[in-house]
This record gives sequence, C-alpha cells and structure tokens, in this order.
Amino acid sequence: MSNYEGVLIARQDLGASQVNDLVSNLSEVIKKEGGEVVKVDNWGLKNLAYRIKKNRKGYYVLLNIVAPSKAINEYERVMRLNEDVIRFMTVKVEEFNSESASGEAGENA
Repeated sequence: MSNYEGVLIARQDLGASQVNDLVSNLSEVIKKEGGEVVKVDNWGLKNLAYRIKKNRKGYYVLLNIVAPSKAINEYERVMRLNEDVIRFMTVKVEEFNSESASGEAGENA
C-alpha cells in the first residue's frame, strides 16, 4: 500500500459538524476498500484566491491516507459526486510531512 496526501475544500455554508461528517464518510469509503486514514488535519474556513462555484471561502481539510490505488480511485469518485466538495487533490508521497520536520527544514535553509 502507498502513502497519499489528500486535500479537499468543502463549501463555506457547511457547519463544522457537517464537514466532520463528510470527512468520516470519506474515511469509511477508504476503509471499505482496504485503506486507512492515518491523520485528519482540519485547517478551518479560509478565503479562496478566486471564486469557485460562487464561493469565496471554503473549509480546508488535509487527509494522510495509507491505501491501495483502488481505494483512492473510489475515494476520488465519491468526492466528484459530492456537491459539498468544491475542489480536491490527492498526491502520492514517499512519507508524510510532520510539522516538526518542516520547521527544522526552514531553520537550516
């Protein structure tokens, strides 16, 4: 199984509990296909750089996922069908970034 980082932007008119429900539903989709969501990082409501589907803001959520490719395909299919998801992106990574590692890299540069 491979490591993936997925970021999604949910509509601004959703509540925090609705965003959490959305993330838990997506986690269930991954779990059914034999994967696991290792970490969920909710970045909260942020301004978008430009309007997307008449939205100026969106809830950003980062998911660290360990799963086979068929689980990621199903996860992305479900997000394309969900009207609450404005945008999403999933990237295959060698290892997950940790906050402490990114802070150390900035100090050494």
